[in-house]
Amino acid sequence: MSSFFKTTLIATALGAAAFAAPVFAQQALVPAQSAVNFEAKQMGVPIKGHFQKFDAKIAFDAAKPEASKIHFTVDTGSATMGAKETDAELPKAEWFNVAKFPQATFDSSAVKALGGGKFQVDGTLSIKGNTQKVSLPVTLAQSGATTTATGTLPLKRLAFKIGDGDWADTSMVADEVNVQFKLALTGIGKI
Repeated sequence: MSSFFKTTLIATALGAAAFAAPVFAQQALVPAQSAVNFEAKQMGVPIKGHFQKFDAKIAFDAAKPEASKIHFTVDTGSATMGAKETDAELPKAEWFNVAKFPQATFDSSAVKALGGGKFQVDGTLSIKGNTQKVSLPVTLAQSGATTTATGTLPLKRLAFKIGDGDWADTSMVADEVNVQFKLALTGIGKI
């Protein structure tokens, strides 16, 4: 059962890497108000986890979003599903292979305004040495000096070799993983 949780956590980590928030000199991520979560299914039952360590470098211009740049990193060794046995499996080679690939990364290639605080962010997600182009919808909301970026990135864990070997059987752990992010940012201009 812990292997199933590992696969889910790994897939979530990948998804989490895909959801990025960058930082200008005056723009910054507020980790205490941010979260990167993931959800998958093990034998048809939803399982959840999250990453405890992640960072973002953002250069976002609300007036010209197409000129924005985002670099997001997730420490894959910080994945947790809340069970000691499962958490011990996630860093292993079959899952995140933390010894060889300690971080998952996302680098934006295009940011497009869709209106109403919604954006499409395209870029490259790298997890466990495997790179895929991804496109994710991001919604920005402002409250005082804080801008919150939220979204969900659906991923296929096997595209990133998360849950390798015996864990590649999707009847045990589903290939589909949803990574949800909520990133609190400061220094973003009025949207």
